Amino acid sequence: MRVAIYDTSLRDGSQGEGINFSLEDKLLITKRLDEMGVDYIEGGYPLSNPKDFEYFQQIRKQDLRHAKVVAFGMTRRKNIAASEDVGLKALLDAETPVVTIVGKSWDLHVEEILGISLEENLAMIADSVSHCLKKGREVFYDAEHFFDGYQANPEYALKTLVAAAQGGASTIILCDTNGGTMPEIIGDRVVIVKNHLKSFNCAIGIHCHNDCELAVANTLSAVRSGATQVQGTINGIGERCGNVDLISVIANLAIKYSYEVLRPESLHKLTELSRYVYEIANMNFRNGQAFVGSSAFAHKGGMHTHAVGKNPITYEHIDPKVVGNERKILVSELSGQSTILAKTTKYEIAHDREKMGRILAQVQDLENEGYEFEAAEASFDLLVKKCLGIYQPWFQRLSYRVNIESPLADHLVTEATVKIGVGKDVRHEVSEGDGPVNALDGALRKALVPIYPSLAQMQLVDYKVRVVNAKAGTAARVRVVIESRDASSSWGTVGVSENIIEASWLALVDSLEYKLFKDQENIETPKKS
Repeated sequence: MRVAIYDTSLRDGSQGEGINFSLEDKLLITKRLDEMGVDYIEGGYPLSNPKDFEYFQQIRKQDLRHAKVVAFGMTRRKNIAASEDVGLKALLDAETPVVTIVGKSWDLHVEEILGISLEENLAMIADSVSHCLKKGREVFYDAEHFFDGYQANPEYALKTLVAAAQGGASTIILCDTNGGTMPEIIGDRVVIVKNHLKSFNCAIGIHCHNDCELAVANTLSAVRSGATQVQGTINGIGERCGNVDLISVIANLAIKYSYEVLRPESLHKLTELSRYVYEIANMNFRNGQAFVGSSAFAHKGGMHTHAVGKNPITYEHIDPKVVGNERKILVSELSGQSTILAKTTKYEIAHDREKMGRILAQVQDLENEGYEFEAAEASFDLLVKKCLGIYQPWFQRLSYRVNIESPLADHLVTEATVKIGVGKDVRHEVSEGDGPVNALDGALRKALVPIYPSLAQMQLVDYKVRVVNAKAGTAARVRVVIESRDASSSWGTVGVSENIIEASWLALVDSLEYKLFKDQENIETPKKS
């Protein structure tokens, strides 16, 4: 059975704190969702702002292969004909094949928020749905606060659904707007609604918010009870605690329950889709996000890594490739020799327990000092080279100095000076930067790029600082993790010191050296044709 996926990232998702999609962002996301096989894409409320209005003008020019774009709006205003309501007119002017109309299901909202009679609310729902239907639109009805409304006044909540069904809604979506309903109640209510509306030719949908961290469970409960449309957002973005995460819902429906969702070939692109939306929204990835997070298939404990090396199903509920993710074996003080073995395959030391033990001991000693290699695999690779006696430095770090001046009250000037030795050549360079790390990076590049041109291809993409032993106050050690990237890959390096500049310097130097080793290995072992 197919479950229709209705994405509201562009409307409900954009109501999340700190999220603001540009018009171009919305068009790009629409295109990507369409390529994935999402059935319905809610573009926004055309009357709410000029950007949403323009979106519906622009999206008509796009050649979508699968998805239907949906305009969202409210029922007509009180005591006015649907044909004269400006909100409904804007909804129809968007010229989308489908419109979604939201109305009140909770008598509390009807009487206290709208300030109208219960009968007038029913008329508003029926009039709005039937008016849009007569104008040639397929109409979805969002029953806002349905589960709270049913809890307070079940008879009236069901009457609002009947009004929408009588008006001609093809799908009635039950909304857990406050996100406070439990999964078993969701399932029970869906069955009740399905039975109550069985004389009408309409489907049931579900729209859950995540205020109790149950949105995915609630959505799955609704589908298992008869809902055939799921509304949500990519990565669960949205107001307060967010909407249901469509990434998790899609993966669970397809993999665990064998429902048909999206395009058949799209499931392995879920991780890519998740990260694409994070990037456009300018949000950090959630490492622990189910299915698609960078830590979703990461293994750290020695017993775990040992078992996964023999058979991945021992600690993985699915093959990460199914959703486009990958397995990670993390190096830490908890690692056993099986972890070291998995991370050092290219060095062919599987049968040399003495070397593996030496590497593990060094990792444990450094982690005791504050190092952490989980996000710094490049620094770990350099550590392995040193332990195996195959490390040859590409340059000598002779000295560095960072100076920060404030010639003007509102202006800082940061200057870094580095002295680097390459063979018998000593290079002494100075660079200004936006801060000490940027200045150091600039000076290092000035010194090294003329000798190693490939370093010009890499760039720093992230910089993180963490206090290691906070009880030491201002004398505490800090751990700096730097992420770097070139055209083919990204890598992390780490430095630890009581001095944040020194910690940054150590991480920077590791990053540059790793790049040079990586390039050398690529030359020595060219890819097979």
